Amino acid sequence: MSTSHPPREPELLHPPVPERARDARVGRFLAWLRENGTADLASWDELRAWSVGSLEDFWESVREYFGVRLHTPAEQVLTTRRLPGARWFPGGTLNYAEHAFGRPEDADTVAVVAYSQTRDTVELTFAELAERVRRVRAGLRRLGVGRGDRVAGYLPNIPETLVAYLATASLGAVWAACAPEFGPHSVNDRFGQVEPKVLLAVAGYTYGDHEIDRRAEVAEIRAALPGVRHVVHVPYGPHALGESVPWSDLLADTDEPLAFEPVPFDHPLCVLFSSGTTGRPKAIVHGHGGLLLEHLKNHAFHWDLGPGDRLLWFTTTAWMMWNALVSALLVRSSLVMIDGNPLHPGPGEQWRIAARTGATLMGASPGYLMACRKAGMRPAEEHDLSRLRQIGVAGSPFPPEGARWVAGQFGSRVLLNVGSGGTDVCTGLVQASPLTPVYAGEMSGPSLAVDVKAYDQDGRTVVGDMGELVITSPMPSMPVGLWGDPDGSRLRDAYFSAHPGAFRFGDWCRFSSVGSCLITGRSDATLNRGGVRLGTGEFYRVLQDAEEITDSVVVHLEDAAGGAGELILFVVPGPGTRCDEGLRKRLSARIRSALSPRHVPDRIVAVPSVPYSRTGKKLEVPVKRILLGADPAAVASPGALVDPSALDAFAEYGRRRAEDAR
Repeated sequence: MSTSHPPREPELLHPPVPERARDARVGRFLAWLRENGTADLASWDELRAWSVGSLEDFWESVREYFGVRLHTPAEQVLTTRRLPGARWFPGGTLNYAEHAFGRPEDADTVAVVAYSQTRDTVELTFAELAERVRRVRAGLRRLGVGRGDRVAGYLPNIPETLVAYLATASLGAVWAACAPEFGPHSVNDRFGQVEPKVLLAVAGYTYGDHEIDRRAEVAEIRAALPGVRHVVHVPYGPHALGESVPWSDLLADTDEPLAFEPVPFDHPLCVLFSSGTTGRPKAIVHGHGGLLLEHLKNHAFHWDLGPGDRLLWFTTTAWMMWNALVSALLVRSSLVMIDGNPLHPGPGEQWRIAARTGATLMGASPGYLMACRKAGMRPAEEHDLSRLRQIGVAGSPFPPEGARWVAGQFGSRVLLNVGSGGTDVCTGLVQASPLTPVYAGEMSGPSLAVDVKAYDQDGRTVVGDMGELVITSPMPSMPVGLWGDPDGSRLRDAYFSAHPGAFRFGDWCRFSSVGSCLITGRSDATLNRGGVRLGTGEFYRVLQDAEEITDSVVVHLEDAAGGAGELILFVVPGPGTRCDEGLRKRLSARIRSALSPRHVPDRIVAVPSVPYSRTGKKLEVPVKRILLGADPAAVASPGALVDPSALDAFAEYGRRRAEDAR
């Protein structure tokens, strides 16, 4: 048995809005396909079916439509649809960075607006961005960086990071980044795998009202990376790094032109790292061509971005959303970078920045939007958001109440685009578009050219029931490999061993009969309760509005003898609230009423806080392993956590539980 839910239709918030569909960039693509004689498609459903059924034609059309420059023509679009083993545009050469600077007529258009709590706002035009990349490219060459070398950034979300990324890509070198709030152990778990030649770092930063000094951390990171030949100090805040190359040296004037090394389509562009909260982080390699084509498609056809638009999405450099943010340049949109505490000086700051910058798409986490709802904020009334056309939501499941709140604030004028994807493909797998309906608590449907399904435990496609999220056809942005995995064995084990011929993504989901998708959490964190798998996100949606608690995490400890096991709900009581028998009964009744008797926890336990990764993921699997006796330091690197001490209460509870069992 795979689910406790009967099939049901999702709650429709808004049908497609005709005005939005008429003006959307994906509508222009449909017209271009007809005019070119490539495909005569009348609707979103027809376009999506064609994009999956005719993968080669779709992606070649995307390449032509956006004018992607191949220095050497490709022999074919796709070698095989078999997974693993598919290769895109073999023989073709290009460079991601070459497509990031717009046209000559864009030279004086603002490309980047950077807000910071460490320094004043910075703006760069496309011409100024190109000039800085030209100089830093030459500076990296003087430091010995060339094709295939690794450049690592221990950097915040600031323009210098973007410049270094594009300069690195232009050389055919490989970029890797960690945000400076990561501790040395976590950084070295990541950078140690790729062995960078050059490390760029800041000596500190400001987070809200707090000045953070990272000089000791940079020294420790440098000492653990023997392959680093140069450390480049990027000035940011009052501190400086000793024995380092100043950023100004890289920016020194030079006659060397801005050039772009032609590299194969699947040549490594960047290494993104998995969270590292359930083991050593995977070093996921993404190629130049894969991210270029995927982000062109995603940003134009789903996010509706193009010239004159502006993307604001709070992210750190450690999250795949940073790579997606800077790819706004590919479609000649500008981007807004935010560094610091996103809730400082208050939760309305992101809305204020969106208004000041004229953002046309604002991205936000479910937690942020739910906090705005809980605080009674009315952003559409309190700020001039007249240019806003989309609100993007990603990072964790978004409750129906949150979707209804956004709809109530903005009506159908602003598209609510709830999506889900991940580091493994650096894009969204399921999301909305200007041509799709919007549902409460669910994503509108699969992305273009993403052949995504829910599989049951026997590898059969299920609709209306919960299953494992899998991708059954190649995507250009699938990993070209894992770093340090020359024979591909770790890649195959990570993604293709569970369901041969399909890419196992690791989410627990349900597709409805109309194509919408509900994701309830990671499949390895789902709760197997008497043969029924329960998604953790179901609990959190029900508890989101419980006034007496501020957060929660739920785990299921299986019974080795085959019994029902133990379902434990950990809660953080609100100010002045005690986790007494009365609270436990009220929470249990709430869960029973909204979900089912099977969902009612065996125990409800108070904890001071819930552990999160620095990319905002609730750490259910590490909590479970700690309760089963694992050392907290072994299951979650402290530097990868927002608050490492949040694990202490779970370790103590696990010890008491083990003693009671004896």
